[in-house]
Amino acid sequence: MKLLIITQRVEINDDVLGFFHGWLLEFAKHCEKLTVICLEKGEFSLPDNVEVLSLGKEGGESRLKYVWRFYKYIFQKRGDYDKVFVHMNTEYAVLGGLFWRLGGKEASLWYVHKAVSYKLRLGEKFMKNIFTAGKDSCRINSRKIKIVGHGIDVKKFTARPDTAKIYDLIYVGRISQIKNQKLLIRAVDILVSARKLTGLKVGLIGRTITEKDQVYLNELKLLVEESGLCDNISFVGAVPNMETVKYYNQAKISVNLCPTGGVDKAVLESMACEIPVIAFNKAFREIFGERSDLLLLDQPDEEELAGKILRLLNLPAAEKISLGQALRKIIVEKYSLENLIKVIIRNL
Repeated sequence: MKLLIITQRVEINDDVLGFFHGWLLEFAKHCEKLTVICLEKGEFSLPDNVEVLSLGKEGGESRLKYVWRFYKYIFQKRGDYDKVFVHMNTEYAVLGGLFWRLGGKEASLWYVHKAVSYKLRLGEKFMKNIFTAGKDSCRINSRKIKIVGHGIDVKKFTARPDTAKIYDLIYVGRISQIKNQKLLIRAVDILVSARKLTGLKVGLIGRTITEKDQVYLNELKLLVEESGLCDNISFVGAVPNMETVKYYNQAKISVNLCPTGGVDKAVLESMACEIPVIAFNKAFREIFGERSDLLLLDQPDEEELAGKILRLLNLPAAEKISLGQALRKIIVEKYSLENLIKVIIRNL
């Protein structure tokens, strides 16, 4: 197969999009030729059958130049690909959809987001398939949707038993109101002030992207200060995706408080590392199965969250080990990157 992939950024050290470098490595195993068009490129290490072309964001090019280069590349390289895979960016499904259809090149889209935009609705008309992680991950009504789960690199995200536990809790994710880190801070306040839990250490791992995010970060820092939790909660900042495994293994528990929607990859990464994770997203009820009472938060309530955290922290050592192993088994069997790419390749 000769495949064209359209994605936002190719940068192995990116804290948000660095995971896609692993996807490209896995795709390359199944392709004679892999051509990648990205909005921006940075550092990467890919095999010889992969060519990476940038639309020029790293050089400060204009949007008009992006569009011109996009059409130039998909035309010039038309002999180098027979299938197309668009990752998340629905505008490229719209811009290139008709060209690929007229050229007899089947195109598919990967989309994991609760938003249903006009670009998604229009792009869907040109796509053969829309791959998504779960039933709530793509809310457009279409027979083209294929639920394939997420892809976690289980060789990279794995338990490291010899790693010292620096954190009792971590939250891995962008600092944003939708991620609901404020709820975690309030739960920690209960654990420290009301439950008298001493020495509790919490790491918030992630960065802001928008100005609104920065305002929220300032609110979080003020809340930590006013609650007297400066010795308990630290703001770690951005961490390259390839290094987050270290933080999972330094933690006893991870927390993810995103609302119900797409299956958040950070939860699955934690599970792969055998680290119990408390989630609020109801999409994980099916994944957690019989462990949902222990790991799934029913309401965005700090008392309930504090109770679940305390229950996990107090689990006997043997139960903690058994729980971690069971969570990893779910990821290995159903959500490994290797299996995901094979499924996508078969359906392109």
